Amino acid sequence: MSRLVPLPPFALILLYLFFFITTIAYAQPSISDFRYCPSSDCNGLNINYPFWKIDNQTSQFCGYEGLGINCSSSTISGEDRPMMYFGGDSYYVLNLTNTSITLVDDDDAFRAQNRCPRVDHGIELGRLPLYFTSRNLNLSFHFNCTTVPSFASVIPCPNNQGTKKSCVHVVRPDMPYFDWANMCAEEVIKTVINVSDSFERLGTEFVDALRRGFELNWTTTTDDDCEKCEESGGLCGHNPSSTESFMCFCADGSSTRNDCNGKKMNWLRKLLIGVVSAVLAIVFIFIIYCIRKFSWNTFVALFRHKTEDDKSVEAFVIQYGSLTTKRYTYHDIKKMTNSFKVKLGQGGFGTVFKGMLCDGRLVAVKVLNSSKASGQEFINEVASIGRTSHINIVTLLGFCFDYQKRALVYEFMSNGSLEKFICSHADPPKTSEHLGIEKLYEVALGIARGLDYLHRGCNTRILHLDIKPHNILLDADLCPKIADFGLAKLYSRNESIVSMLEARGTIGYIAPEVFNRNFGGVSHKSDVYSYGMLILEIIGGRKNVDVGSGHTSEIYFPNWIYNRLERDEYLLDGVKTTEENDYARKMTIVGLWCIQPDPKQRPSINAVIEMLEGSMEVLEVPPKPFFSTSPRSPASPFSEPQSELLSLYSS
Repeated sequence: MSRLVPLPPFALILLYLFFFITTIAYAQPSISDFRYCPSSDCNGLNINYPFWKIDNQTSQFCGYEGLGINCSSSTISGEDRPMMYFGGDSYYVLNLTNTSITLVDDDDAFRAQNRCPRVDHGIELGRLPLYFTSRNLNLSFHFNCTTVPSFASVIPCPNNQGTKKSCVHVVRPDMPYFDWANMCAEEVIKTVINVSDSFERLGTEFVDALRRGFELNWTTTTDDDCEKCEESGGLCGHNPSSTESFMCFCADGSSTRNDCNGKKMNWLRKLLIGVVSAVLAIVFIFIIYCIRKFSWNTFVALFRHKTEDDKSVEAFVIQYGSLTTKRYTYHDIKKMTNSFKVKLGQGGFGTVFKGMLCDGRLVAVKVLNSSKASGQEFINEVASIGRTSHINIVTLLGFCFDYQKRALVYEFMSNGSLEKFICSHADPPKTSEHLGIEKLYEVALGIARGLDYLHRGCNTRILHLDIKPHNILLDADLCPKIADFGLAKLYSRNESIVSMLEARGTIGYIAPEVFNRNFGGVSHKSDVYSYGMLILEIIGGRKNVDVGSGHTSEIYFPNWIYNRLERDEYLLDGVKTTEENDYARKMTIVGLWCIQPDPKQRPSINAVIEMLEGSMEVLEVPPKPFFSTSPRSPASPFSEPQSELLSLYSS
């Protein structure tokens, strides 16, 4: 009995390419799934080319990448509104004409309901084919200023701190010089539509300006192209594979870059083109194969069985990849890291390498370990940090997903993690050898602001669930940035408690309720607990003891902290002045409030910021946690204070 002899692997690839390209040639005249790009409606707004409505019926072929409009719920009214998303922020479409589009920042409009909004970000268009029109002007907001010049208007808002004020002014080319950098702590530029030449009451009228939004034009293709297409009975569209490729979809199912007149072609000619294309492709692949001598293993990933993990990540990348950060190939990753030449560090889920982009920017590339890192961790990282844009959140510049080859590209942080700056093994505790107490206070405040942005500043709230020194990175100016969102949890603004099937985090920083629901539900207060543990470690009030050593909870919550607080003594041996001691006392008291076992007794992270920035006199020493004076006991498997909590509350 004769048996079939299997074809060689490369012959199978050539055969596959032949049928694939021939099929494309046959299918080219009938792009029926994409040729119908009708005008869509959302609450009375007519959406048409180059914009397109994001739904199950409309394809991205109907418009340009990044110009999709989603008819979704707005944070202002809760009603369905036409929304656009770019630069990490959401905007609702106020007006759309044949020449311009008017957008309103959804966050600004939401805050403007209180008549005292806090403008916290500008408008980033990125690579979108959009530009500001001449009808706009720029408003420059400055916060926490010691001095306000005469040409600026003071904002009479309650967020002014003490004698410091906030102000706003119109950016003009003939403005007098003023040293904003030394007089104010923060600046935000906001573009709005100019409707008046009088700005005498800009300190209050800027709220109305934010509500009016800003106006944009687009640079995609000439109006004549689309007009000729529609006159010939076609519909305007776009080829996503090319940034400048205009497409005209014709009634017979074909497409052209011009118009539909004379576009019909007999099937024999198209078949001939398909066969010739297939033959040329096979010859080209064969030549490349002979030159490069690719092995069969190179192509295994293209045809191997996809796991459920691969499918979930692939679905995520298709749905959100083009709307968040840039996607790189694994070849790009190897090129930017010089074949992984410089290793920066290694963790449980991957290795970090130093790299450089084409424009010369240094980056840190985290290559995930395929045997340990799950697809969910990859999705968490891209979905959460890809939505953020804040000075205290590390920037995700791109990602790579070639199935088992997965990597994340971040901005490079020259000073590494906070962990190496914390001197937590001295006895008695001392401040860092490299960072003074005032700089440590600024680091703690910056981390709190980053957490506040995650909890309140994003459209979708984010729980980090792994706040620890190792995940706090410092740039060249020692500005702290929260990193590593692999364990993050996303939830809507309407949710107060987050459901989780398993505990997340690092032993020693996990809030009690994360692993034992008897303490309450998991919420933003869980990040507050981890933050409290972090700043106690920063200040030296909590030691990071080796696992397995005999110790008690007094190591983590020592009585001497409370004794010195009550006697108003200097807390740390490294502190030499009253001002430095005030920083240490303030951070210590805030840290002790944050680690209260009951989540209801912990402050929110925005309250933590107010405590850190407020007066020392109004701070009260919190009650001692009930486990702070527990008797000495043998080391538990956790080797952390949570082990005692489990023994008291586990059921």
